Amino acid sequence: MSQLRSLAGALRSSSQWMRGHVGRRVFDPRRNCSSGAAEPSLAACSSSYVVEMYYAWLEDHKNVHESWDAYFRNAQASGSEATGEKRLSALLQGRAMSQTPAMNSSLKNKNLLKLYPQAIQDVDEFFPITSLAHCGSYGLEESDLDKSFQLPLTTFIGGNESTLPLREIIHRLETSYCGHTGVEFMFINNMEQCQWIRQKFETPGIMTFSDREKRTLLARLVRSTRFEDFLARKWSSEKRFGLEGCEVLIPALKMIIDKSSEAGVESVIMGMPHRGRLNVLANVVRKDLDQIFCQFDPKLEAADEGSGDVKYHLGMYHERINRETDKNITLSLMANPSHLEAVDPVVQGKTKAEQFYRGDTEGRRVMSILMHGDAAFAGQGVVYETFHLSELPSYTTHGTIHVVVNNQIGFTTDPRMARSSPYPTDVARVVNAPIFHVNADDPEAVMYVCKVAAEWRNTFNKDVVIDLVCYRRFGHNEMDEPMFTQPLMYKQIRKQEHVLKKYADKLISEGVVTLQEFEVCVSLYGNLITVSLCKVKICCFPDFFKPDGEPKSMSCPSTGLNEEVLRHIGEVASSVPLKDFAIHSGLSRILRGRADMVAKRTMDWALAEYVAFGSLLKDGIHVRLSGQDVERGTFSHRHHVLHDQEVDKRFCIPMNHLWLNQALYTVCNSSLSEYGVLGFELGFAMASPNALVCWEAQFGDFQNTAQCIIDQFISAGQAKWVRHNGIVLLLPHGMEGMGPEHSSARPERFLQMSKDDPDRYPEFTGDFEVQQLYDCNWIVVNCSTPANYFHVLRRQILLPFRKPLIIFTPKSLLRLPEARSSFDEMITGTKFLRIIPDGGPASKHPEKVKRVIFCTGKVYYELAKERKRLKLEEDVAIVRLEQISPFPFDLIKAEVEKYSNAELIWCQEEHKNMGYYDYIRPRFLTVHSKNPIWYVGRDPAAAPATGNKFTHLAELKRFLDTAFNLEAFKGRSF
Repeated sequence: MSQLRSLAGALRSSSQWMRGHVGRRVFDPRRNCSSGAAEPSLAACSSSYVVEMYYAWLEDHKNVHESWDAYFRNAQASGSEATGEKRLSALLQGRAMSQTPAMNSSLKNKNLLKLYPQAIQDVDEFFPITSLAHCGSYGLEESDLDKSFQLPLTTFIGGNESTLPLREIIHRLETSYCGHTGVEFMFINNMEQCQWIRQKFETPGIMTFSDREKRTLLARLVRSTRFEDFLARKWSSEKRFGLEGCEVLIPALKMIIDKSSEAGVESVIMGMPHRGRLNVLANVVRKDLDQIFCQFDPKLEAADEGSGDVKYHLGMYHERINRETDKNITLSLMANPSHLEAVDPVVQGKTKAEQFYRGDTEGRRVMSILMHGDAAFAGQGVVYETFHLSELPSYTTHGTIHVVVNNQIGFTTDPRMARSSPYPTDVARVVNAPIFHVNADDPEAVMYVCKVAAEWRNTFNKDVVIDLVCYRRFGHNEMDEPMFTQPLMYKQIRKQEHVLKKYADKLISEGVVTLQEFEVCVSLYGNLITVSLCKVKICCFPDFFKPDGEPKSMSCPSTGLNEEVLRHIGEVASSVPLKDFAIHSGLSRILRGRADMVAKRTMDWALAEYVAFGSLLKDGIHVRLSGQDVERGTFSHRHHVLHDQEVDKRFCIPMNHLWLNQALYTVCNSSLSEYGVLGFELGFAMASPNALVCWEAQFGDFQNTAQCIIDQFISAGQAKWVRHNGIVLLLPHGMEGMGPEHSSARPERFLQMSKDDPDRYPEFTGDFEVQQLYDCNWIVVNCSTPANYFHVLRRQILLPFRKPLIIFTPKSLLRLPEARSSFDEMITGTKFLRIIPDGGPASKHPEKVKRVIFCTGKVYYELAKERKRLKLEEDVAIVRLEQISPFPFDLIKAEVEKYSNAELIWCQEEHKNMGYYDYIRPRFLTVHSKNPIWYVGRDPAAAPATGNKFTHLAELKRFLDTAFNLEAFKGRSF
C-alpha cells in the first residue's frame, strides 16, 4: 500500500527529474536509501525521515545533506515556488499517511478485503485506502493514467521494461501488494533488505508453481483436513483445539521446513499454542497416530510420554528423512502449558543450545519456528521480551520464523478490544522483522510467502513474521458456542467453503489433477489413519539415562577436589591471563585479596563459585551463567569479565584460560528481563545434561516476574512432560534493611510447590540422600558457607539425573570474614552437607543443652554472634538446615534425638507467614511428634520487609532476644 501511495504521487511531481537522473544506485548508510547519482528517491525512504528532512530544509537549506538540498530545489524548480512547495507537501503527506493506521470510514477498498477469507472484517477501520477513483488526492488527473513514466530504480514491477503507463503501474502495484498478500517492510532501515523483499513480490509472474508442487500442496492439505475430520467424527465430544479454518498451516510449516532443509538446516525446534498442535504432531513431526489416539480413548494403551498433561500440550522429538530434499532432518515440538507464548523464550534457548553444541555460529544448521495466535501475539509481553533477545550476541538464534494463526478473534474478544495497534503483528516491527500478511484460503499464496520467509531467514539471519489471516470454524474449542458473542462473523463462517474443496476444484479445473486422483489421495490417508503403527517410547537425554529412562546408578560421588586443582583455579582467578591488559585499581585490590586467600587456604563466596565452575570446565562440562549484570555481579563480587581500562571493548574472561582442553565458559549480561531470559535459559538447559546452566536474578525479589516459567515449566515440567532439567536459579536473598523489594526471594513459594509429603517419613533402601533427590520435583537450598555452595554446584552435575536447583544466595555474607571456608572443607572426600550440626561446646555435652535453634542461611551468623555475647555456647546449640527441600528427615531426626532434653526452636529472619516455618513445622512433627518446634522471627506481615532501617534493626533485636530467652516459651501450649 505504501508503495502505491508514494510512487503514484512521486511520478506526477517529479517525472522530469527522474527521467534526467537515471544512474547507478548509491547507498548512503546515513540516509538508508538508494538513489541515482546520489539523489535520494522519495519512494525508497521512510515517510517520517523524509518529513523530518523536508522541514529541516525549510528552516535552513544547510540543515540537510547536499543531496537532499538538491532534491528539494529540483522539486521546487519543476513549477512555481508556491506550486512546488504545495506538491512537495502533498507528497510528504501522502507518504506519511501510508505509514499510519488512517481511520477513514468513508472509503472502501475491495483489494484489501482479499486478505480476509470470510470478507466481513471492517477493514476501513484499520487501513489507508488507495484506488484510481482517488487520484486527485495526490495531485493526479484522469488523463495522467495513460501517460508513461520512467520507473525508479527501487521498483521491480517493470520486469524488463523501464517505462510503463501510470494505469499499468498502479495495476501491477495492486497485484503485488493488494491481493491475497500484504507486505510490511518499509520501516526496515536497510536498503538491501528492502530491495530484496521488493524483488520477491514485485517481479511480474514470480509467484508461480509447477504442477508437481501443486499436487504436493494438495496432498498436504488432504492430510491436514482429513486428520481433523477423523477426530471430529470419532471423538465428537472431546476438546482437541482443531485447526479447522486454518488447515493450510500444515503445508505452510512443511514448506518452511523443506526450504530450510534445502539451505542446509538439519534441526528445527518449534513452539506453538494448543490450536492445531495434534495436527502438527501427526502431519509435520510425524508422531505415531496411535500415540495421539490413546490420549482420547482411555481403553487404549498410553505410551509414557508425558501423560501428566492434556493431549494438546504435549511435545515430540523425531528424526526423519525430508522427502523433498532427501536429507535427514530433526524436528522437535516443545511441550508447553496453556499460558500462551510462555514457550517462546524456551524454544529460543533450546535452539541456541543446539547451535552451540553443533558449533553452528551462524544458525545454518539449527533454526526455530514459533507459532502464535493473533490475540496472544499482540497481548503477551513475553513476545516483546523474546524479540528483544533475537539480536543479542549471547542469545541470538540467527533468525526465527514466526507464523501467526490469525483467527481475527481471541476466545470471545474482538480485535478492536484486544489491541491498540492496526495489526496483531506490529510488535515485530521493533526488530525490523518483515511481516507478510496472507489470506489462508489461498494455499498457493501461503506457500509462496513461506518460501520467501525461509529464504529471508537463510539470507539475512533475521526474524520474519507470516500472518496467516484465517478464521476459526468452531469456537475457542469444539464444545464452545461462538454465536453468543460473534453472531455475524459465525454466520458468514458457516457459509465459508472449505479450503480443501476450493483448492481441489481449482486444480481439477486447471487439469493438474483429476477428480479420481483426488479421491484416491483422500482415501489413502483415510486408510493410514485406521492403521495402528508401532509404539515408540522416547527417553529424555537418551545417552545419559538407560534405555528405559532410568538413571544408570543411584549414587553420587564425592564432590571434593584435589588441593592442587583448588590452588590452580584460585591462582588463575587472582590474575590477568593477558599481557599488557590494564585493569581497574579497585579490581587489582580484589585480585590481591583472592591471592591472599589462596595462600591462606581459604575461600569466600566468589572464589568458591569460581572454583566450582572451573573444575567442571576441566571435566568438559559447559558452564553458562546468565542474568542481569552477572559478569561483574550485582554486588561487585564476581568479576568474571575483566575490562581493559585503556582500550575500548577489550575484555578478558580468565575462566576460559584455566586448561588447554577445557569446555567453554559462557557468562553474559542479559537484557532487563526475567520472564524471557529465564525461559531462554530453561530451554538451553533442556538440550544437554552435560552443562551447568545458571540464571541469576539481580535480586531474588525479581524472580516473581518470571513466575510463569517457574510454576509451569521448572516446578511441574518433569511431572507433566517427563523431561528432566538441571537449571540452577541463583536468587540473592536476605533481610539487610534494604526494603521490601530487595530482601526476599520468596522461599515460601518454592517450598509450597515442593512435592515431598510432610506427614510421611520416607522409607528408602540404599543411598537415602540420592533417592530422596530423585523423587523430588526440585531442590531448594540456602547455603551458609562458601564450601557448601561449591559442593552443591558440583553435585548438580555429578548426580545421575537432573533436577532444577533453587539456591538462595547471600548478600552481606559475600564479604563477611566469618563466612569463609577452608580448603579442608572442599578437598577430596568432602561433600555437600544437608545440615551443619553445632560444632561448639554444646555438641560435647548434648544432654545438658537446654535449647536447640534450627535455622538456615544468613541468620545463623547473627545468632552465633549473639550467643557468644551472652556466653550461652554450652546451653544453646545452633543447627543449620542447608538443604531445605527435600527435607533431610534422617539428619534432623538424629539431631533431635541427640539433644533429647532440649527445647526446639525454629528461628528465621523472614516474617512468620513467609520464609520456611510453614514448611518445616509439620515435617519436624513427623520426625518427633512429642516435642513442639517453637517459632522465633518477625511477626506476620503483608510486605516481605520494612523500608525503615531503624525498624529493621529493632525487629532483629526483638527476635534475637526471644531466641536466647530460655524462659520465653515456658507455660505456653503449642
